[in-house]
Amino acid sequence: MPSDRTSIEQFIDALPKVELHVHLVGSASLSTVLELARRHPDGPVPTSEEELRAFYRFRDFPHFAEVYEAVSSLVRTPADVATLVLGAARDLAAQNARYVELTVTPYTHQRMGMAMPAVTEALDEAARRARDELGIRVAYIFDIPGEFGADGAAATAEHAVKHPPEALVGFGIGGIEQMRPPYRDDFRAAFRAARDAGLHSVPHGGEMTGPETIWEVIEGLGAERIGHGISCVQDPRLMDLLRERQIPLEVCPTSNLRTGQVRDLAEHPLPTMLEQGLFVTLNSDDPPMFDTTLTGEYRVAAEVFGLGRAELADLARNAVTASFLDEEGKRAILDDIDAVLAE
Repeated sequence: MPSDRTSIEQFIDALPKVELHVHLVGSASLSTVLELARRHPDGPVPTSEEELRAFYRFRDFPHFAEVYEAVSSLVRTPADVATLVLGAARDLAAQNARYVELTVTPYTHQRMGMAMPAVTEALDEAARRARDELGIRVAYIFDIPGEFGADGAAATAEHAVKHPPEALVGFGIGGIEQMRPPYRDDFRAAFRAARDAGLHSVPHGGEMTGPETIWEVIEGLGAERIGHGISCVQDPRLMDLLRERQIPLEVCPTSNLRTGQVRDLAEHPLPTMLEQGLFVTLNSDDPPMFDTTLTGEYRVAAEVFGLGRAELADLARNAVTASFLDEEGKRAILDDIDAVLAE
């Protein structure tokens, strides 16, 4: 007889999954980053695995942002972009993920000299190959790197509106939240342009700041889904609003631990968010950088937070429901989740 732990791990492995919050550069495996670092040895990233693992030990979120930008600087050609997409798709497909909304920060690629149409062509080709060769559907979210202010906002909106990939579904903002206030109007204008073009608003908020940032992404950016949102537990009125509107929250427990937003996984607010009836999804954020996977986040939910099969299946369903996949695609994955739970 398998142990209970073995049994729950087998269930998690078999569970069909959807990933809503994973960044393109942050999804790059160690081997891919090493390949890029050795290809571009003039860059700031170590070229040995031991040094790279040490490079990925983050003191805090600003340090993580520095490392992320350093890795981004290695992505210099459209072929590099496509390689990253296919690598992320391959890793997720191996975890029984059926669909991913991959966050791309196109402004960082523009700063490395890539033209908007070339980036878009690479993204389109990679999405087609992921579906044909790996059986996973890839959609994209363009996000503003908050640290780059007005220039980053305007360039990201222009790319999203004038040169969108076929599978572009959303528009977001990430980076260091404390740097956003001086550019609030610029960010609002960029989101208006993206929403007018039919894109969904999916900003990060409440990851490293208090509830005020979540209020801003809801009221100022028209958030339909929120990246992280964990500081909502500090504001009962905000939790009431999130529960009433059922705005999905993309929760990434291991990411929050690795960047110092929580001291210990046992202190993570996810159980409180569930108890309060909030719409929670599980996600990996930047998996190799944080030494996790999407499957690993479901294991954390089981082992640290004590969730059972039905609750894990509910989280998997939430991700499907919160996605921007077409209704037929959603129904197929939901049916497969029900089938695995019934077994």
